[in-house]
Amino acid sequence: MKEEKFKIIQFTREFIVRIESELDNFPKKDLEIKKKIKEESYNLLEEIYEANVTENKERKRILLENGIAKIKVIDFLINLSYDRKLITQKKYVKLSEKLDDIVKYISGLLKCINSRA
Repeated sequence: MKEEKFKIIQFTREFIVRIESELDNFPKKDLEIKKKIKEESYNLLEEIYEANVTENKERKRILLENGIAKIKVIDFLINLSYDRKLITQKKYVKLSEKLDDIVKYISGLLKCINSRA
């Protein structure tokens, strides 16, 4: 279980590093989208770290569910960036795949928590 949680953190950190490099050429008029993607990504990392250290199962479940909601927002913003042609399809696919990996691990962890409740 510890290893699985660590992977969520690892994938989230890798996603943030990728965001930093993939979104570097946004035009000035669209910098707010870039800022929001980065902000939500860091908030996601914070939620996952908090879920990792809390012993309260209900609090952990809420934090992980909030994490999935944040991922949905990030995914929407990345999709919007692609639709506006701010990022290429290749970048869009890579970023979306990273988000999918994070969701898979969070969902697996939520199943474990819910089955023990």
